[in-house]
Amino acid sequence: MPLNSSMIRTAVLAVLCTSLVACQSFRFPGVYRVVVPQGNVFDEEMISQLEVGMTRSQVRFIMGTPLIKDTFNPDRWDYTYQVQRGSELSQKKRMSLHFNGDQLVKIDKQALPEEGTASTD
Repeated sequence: MPLNSSMIRTAVLAVLCTSLVACQSFRFPGVYRVVVPQGNVFDEEMISQLEVGMTRSQVRFIMGTPLIKDTFNPDRWDYTYQVQRGSELSQKKRMSLHFNGDQLVKIDKQALPEEGTASTD
């Protein structure tokens, strides 16, 4: 049975797709993995400065602009931060601040892991 050009193209495409998948899962030894921090950087010191009753502008001064503002609930600000090295998630933190009008009424924070420890919540 002779090979036509569409069969050859299909075979080449299959080999290329397989190669790309294999390259992503294979790790070359000694290759530097880029550290990618994403979100709002916050720590216990910043959180300790927050007090119930603060205004939105006071909270924004301490914490910065929230990464996520809930469209359906404008009285909730979500702060999230994660550090990823290559495909490995090395740190993840989340915190929600709840307002009533212009005043902070509740602080929901996830337990903050120590720097360098993994948390996948």
